[in-house]
Amino acid sequence: MARIDYQTLLDNALKSVVKDALVHAQFNGLGDGTHFYITFRTRDSGVVLPDFLRIRYPDLMTIVLQYSYNNLHVSDKEFGVQLTFDGRPFFIRVPFSSLVEFKDPSVDFMLSFQTKSTPSSADNDMELPLEEKPDTVPDPGRVVSLEEFRKNRK
Repeated sequence: MARIDYQTLLDNALKSVVKDALVHAQFNGLGDGTHFYITFRTRDSGVVLPDFLRIRYPDLMTIVLQYSYNNLHVSDKEFGVQLTFDGRPFFIRVPFSSLVEFKDPSVDFMLSFQTKSTPSSADNDMELPLEEKPDTVPDPGRVVSLEEFRKNRK
């Protein structure tokens, strides 16, 4: 007889909390200092991310939804959002199964999810080879910040 995988059941239930928070943001926006830090595995199947970001963040990436995001769309299995990187807008799609962590520091709320092994391929929206690596690769666990890009240009 198969054992009940309580960790997976718990992770799925908690991911529905993330989905509901994103749906709330989709229809009501974020206010009162609310902002979301969302960490996900960049190489999971179904993740859509520009290749230059996948090169910078080969395993994990954290995005921040606060002031400058557009077109947040949430479905039962994933969310998509338009964010600006290097001064250009890009659409990112993240399946809820790829989530590693969700935080809302405005209310001191955090959820962490069980990490699974990542498949070797993911959806790309650009034709850059993944083998190319920039000279400086930021720590994949860090939050994407515009300040980091400004510092690298000086």
